[in-house]
Amino acid sequence: MASIYIETFGCQMNEADSQYLADRATAAGYGIATAPGEANVVVLNTCTVRDNAERRAYGRMGHFKTLKEADPTVKLVVTGCLAEQDRETMAAAVPHLDGVYGTSELVQLGDALQRWRPEFEESEVAEERALVMPMGGAADCVTDAFSHLRAFVTVQRGCSYYCTFCIVPHVRGRFDMRPMAEILAEVREKIAGGAREVMLVGQTVNAYKDPADGTDFGDLCRAVAALPGLERLTFISPHPKDFTEKIIRDLAALPQCNPRIHLPLQSGSDTLLRRMNRKYTMAQFRDVVALIHEHLPDWAITTDIIVGFPGETDADFADTLVYVQTGVFANAFAFIYSIRRGTPAARWEQVPAAVASERFKELFDAENLAVEAYHARKLGTTVRTLIVGTSKKDPTKLAAKTLDNVTAIVPKPEDYDEALYAREPWLDIAIESTHVWGCTGTIVRRAERFADDGAPVARPVLSLV
Repeated sequence: MASIYIETFGCQMNEADSQYLADRATAAGYGIATAPGEANVVVLNTCTVRDNAERRAYGRMGHFKTLKEADPTVKLVVTGCLAEQDRETMAAAVPHLDGVYGTSELVQLGDALQRWRPEFEESEVAEERALVMPMGGAADCVTDAFSHLRAFVTVQRGCSYYCTFCIVPHVRGRFDMRPMAEILAEVREKIAGGAREVMLVGQTVNAYKDPADGTDFGDLCRAVAALPGLERLTFISPHPKDFTEKIIRDLAALPQCNPRIHLPLQSGSDTLLRRMNRKYTMAQFRDVVALIHEHLPDWAITTDIIVGFPGETDADFADTLVYVQTGVFANAFAFIYSIRRGTPAARWEQVPAAVASERFKELFDAENLAVEAYHARKLGTTVRTLIVGTSKKDPTKLAAKTLDNVTAIVPKPEDYDEALYAREPWLDIAIESTHVWGCTGTIVRRAERFADDGAPVARPVLSLV
C-alpha cells in the first residue's frame, strides 16, 4: 500500500492544511506513515513566521536527501509558507525535491498525490531508509484512537492587515473567505466522523464574512453551534480589531463554545502598536477585554507578545510588562522579534540582542506568575476535560485538555482501555496540584458525551510493596 509521511511546522492553519492533505491522500488510497523512512511520499509543511522555523525546515530538507539517495522512487515535497515565499529559489537550492507547492496550491498537491499513487503499487520501501536518523521531526495526521475527537475546519485564509512584522499576507495572500454552506458541510462531516470538538481556523478568523451575503463570524458560530451533534466549539486566531460587541454577544449565547479567547496583544505600547500597524490602541484593546469580561466573564484570555520589536524603548517595554502584571492573561506566548524577509520591520534598526533577551526573561517571569495564579484557581475542583491520549513523557499517565485549553496529566485508571476511553473521552478530573505548564489530578468520571453525567472511575491502586 502506498504511504505518505507528513511533518508540520507552524500554526494551526498549517495543521489544518496538513489534515487536508492527509484526507486527500487517504481518499486516494494512501496509508499515513509514522516515519519518513517508511513512506513513498514525504511532505514537509513549512512555516516562515520566525527565522528558526526557516532554518529548521531547510535543515530537514537536507536531511531528507538521504531518503532519495536510498530510494530514488520516493517523492520529496515541500509546501506551506516557506514554499510560497521561496518558490522561485527553493527548487534550485534543494534540487532533490520533487515538488514545491505554495499555500494556494494544496488542491494541486492533492491532485499530484492521486496521480503518483499508481507508481507505488508495485514498489517496496528500500531497507536502507532505516538508516535515516530522526532530527527533531514528528509525524502528523497519524490516526490513533483519539485523533478523530478534535477537528480543524478552515473558514478563512490569508490576511489583509499587513502588520509590519508579519509575512502572512505575502505568503498566504489577502483575505479569502469560504462560503458558509461549505464550512457547515465540512463540520457535519467531522461530527459524523466522531469529532467532539470543532476548531474554526483562520489567519484572522473573526474577520470572517460570508462572500455571498456578508454574514459575520458571530453568525457563523451560531450556525455551526446549531448543527445536530456538535458538542464543543472553539476557534483560532482572532484579531482584536474585529471583535465587535455583536460578535461577543453571539458567542455568549452559545453554551457549546469553549471558554477561551486568544487575543494577540503583541505590545502594550501605543507607539509600538502604530509601528506594528496593529490598527488598534491600548484603549481599544482594553475595551475589547472589558466586553469579554462583561459578556463572557468566565472565559480565559490568552495572548501573543513580541519583545524587542525595532524601536522598542525601555518605556515601551515597561508598558507591556505592567499590563501583563495585571493578570489579565491566563497564558501568553512571548517571542523575541525575529526578522522576516520582505516585511518593513526587517529594514529598521534592530534592538540589541542582549537587551531583547533580558526583556524577554523579565516578561517571561512576570507571565509565569500570572499563569500559576490562573491555574491555582482549579486546585481542589473537578473539571471536565477531553482526552488527548497517553502522556508523551510518562506512558503510565494520560493527557487531557480542559475547556480553557489547560493541560491535565493523570494516572491511567485501573479500567483503562484505549477503545473504551475513545468511546467515552470526556474525563472529569479532580485537580490535586497545579503548575506553570498545567495541572495534575485523578480521573473520577468518564462520559461518552459532554452533556452526560458520566460513569464513576475507580482510582488507581497504589502499591507500597
